[in-house]
Amino acid sequence: MSQAAEHHDIIIIGAGPAGLGFARTLADTGLDMVLVERQPLAVLQEPPNDGRDIALTHTSEALMKELGLWAHIPATEIGTIRDAKVVDGTDPYALHFAAAETGADYLGRIVPNHLIRKAAYEAVKDAPNVTILTERNVTGVETDARAGHVTLDDGSVLTASLVIAADSRMSENRRRMGIAAQMKDFGRVVIVTEMTHELAHDDIATECFHYDRTLAVLPLAGRKSSVVVTLPADQAETVLASDPEEFARDVAERFDHRLGWMELCAERHAYPLVGVLANRFVANRFALVGDAAVGMHPVTAHGWNLGLSGAALLADEIRAARARGEDIGSIGGLTAYERQHRRKVLPLYHGTNALVRLFTDSSGPARMMRSAALRLGNALTPVKRQIEKQLTEMQI
Repeated sequence: MSQAAEHHDIIIIGAGPAGLGFARTLADTGLDMVLVERQPLAVLQEPPNDGRDIALTHTSEALMKELGLWAHIPATEIGTIRDAKVVDGTDPYALHFAAAETGADYLGRIVPNHLIRKAAYEAVKDAPNVTILTERNVTGVETDARAGHVTLDDGSVLTASLVIAADSRMSENRRRMGIAAQMKDFGRVVIVTEMTHELAHDDIATECFHYDRTLAVLPLAGRKSSVVVTLPADQAETVLASDPEEFARDVAERFDHRLGWMELCAERHAYPLVGVLANRFVANRFALVGDAAVGMHPVTAHGWNLGLSGAALLADEIRAARARGEDIGSIGGLTAYERQHRRKVLPLYHGTNALVRLFTDSSGPARMMRSAALRLGNALTPVKRQIEKQLTEMQI
């Protein structure tokens, strides 16, 4: 390392919502933190609409309020999910989750992803102990007994007691630190957009598992919904290129015209569907947060929720280490974070993948199992209540 290293307490690679959210959890500690981001500052200040809308649990809503993110999201852009339904194919029967059964007013909120990204930046930008380096690429990461060392594309070196990778589910820096990951390529693509419609959605989210594709219609503010179409990868380009009116008619028909006529009001965006679970969440003076630790299939909408709760868990361990007068990068605190986060992540990750396999299998036996599962889900009240409790209970 030819240049003198610039030292910080924590280096965070990636200034997406996970990285910014983690920085905000420790913004009141005085710890010297630096975020390294490859995108321009203008993109952090005004993130483009990427088509994604994020379903938030009560816990995530509470954390976002506590961290100051919620205040930066316009109230007119916050949707409410009061009830949720799961439908299989053309079967009119639905597995129904209702907020009224929990004692809560709603199951969760739904907010455009680009507004969450903007809110995370706004909540962090003025923190005196947080520096954001934009348009900078990381070319190397290594750690030793004393510190982590991050090399940037201009040859400069940053060092810190702890390095955090928040650089997406395809994290280059996870790989640089020798952490392998399980990757589940579903061979599918999700197309996301927003649509206005004739009839009120009544704050009901619906997941329709058709035999060739999955359609999720999620209630946004007003007579507008987030639409998520999951389909085989070889069909994605045709659907993306289809006439807007044709696309709208197809969605309305697949949704059995529950919302009357429907019309596109945003661009369509496509994302390859790959689930990722890191074999480890930590290494020597190094930790993964957000999608770098676990990238979920969107069907259960747990991505940002897990990323935010994981960031809060790691922040708690760092605070506890400081209170004990210990090194914030010590493996003991990092291991405690990993243990707690994996306990929450593993059943959700594997359970979601199993659910997706069942509901996208078009074979006769699978269809029978799906139909039985929906009816059993409504009948097994304790199981159903536990799922509703996970959505509405305040927990980390």
